[in-house]
Amino acid sequence: MKMLMVLVFVGLAGLAAAASAQCPQCPTLKWATCDGTPCQCTVMKDEDMKQILDCSKLIPKCFLMDAEMYRANHNLSTRTLGGKPVETAFVDNDGIYDPECESDGRFKARQCNNTEECWCVNSAGVRRTDKGDKTLKCEKLVETYWVRLELKHKKVNDEIDATALKGAIADAISQRYDNFNKEMVTDVQYDADGRRIIVDVKKPKGDRTTDLSRLAYYMEKDVKVLPMFKSQEKFEPMVGKQKLEMEDILVYYVDEEPPTFTMKALTGGIIAVIVVVVLAVIAGLLVVFFARRREQQKYSKAQPRELEAM
Repeated sequence: MKMLMVLVFVGLAGLAAAASAQCPQCPTLKWATCDGTPCQCTVMKDEDMKQILDCSKLIPKCFLMDAEMYRANHNLSTRTLGGKPVETAFVDNDGIYDPECESDGRFKARQCNNTEECWCVNSAGVRRTDKGDKTLKCEKLVETYWVRLELKHKKVNDEIDATALKGAIADAISQRYDNFNKEMVTDVQYDADGRRIIVDVKKPKGDRTTDLSRLAYYMEKDVKVLPMFKSQEKFEPMVGKQKLEMEDILVYYVDEEPPTFTMKALTGGIIAVIVVVVLAVIAGLLVVFFARRREQQKYSKAQPRELEAM
């Protein structure tokens, strides 16, 4: 009887292993877990809560940020290698927060990061208003239709063919990021001395089929940290016979409607500069005022002496 139970257990374990082997890992997110029949991929987003993923394409940015915050809050590395060397170590989380996502992966128009402070975001999850309390109204999610990527590549041995650069960048983006429509790469500029590449990616206003935030976020992670993909191959466009390895990236977002920041959004540093300038102007005016007053007093004292001399 015991032998039969052992054989049954071994058989079940074998079936489970076979099912697991038939379930491929998620190529578009290295933290995902894939198992079950039929195969399903998920990632942890909260305590005992998993987000179901469609790994056949790039994962929505909102889901990615959700997963990153979960890992950061549970002292799990958001990098493939390394992690915290000691408990007191810290890293720049690139401005991520714990977002609220719609069921399709889009950001909710209002975000609060589990606090009493809220703000409105665009379709890329980037804050576009001043912060307020939970009475803040965000009537709709404003779409980002234009993303500018400022890239800097590492030094190369040979001169870069600037005329071939646009095609190389567009091909690399299309191949790496979910067969992205390379026609949306509208312009590529190159500064050879600074090794900087400016890439404009635009979609028509009103287009809701293409999510530019996915492209931008995956590329940011490719350059700033490590790839989000299971494969850790880097984003390295091939220009002629040279690979361009990137070392820096800055992303600008342009929305269909202008943001609504006010003077309250000024940083403390800018406000401090303004205060210093105002104080300097006031001090200068006071110096001029007292200098003139002294001159007038000297002139007034000199007049009686002149009259006595006469």
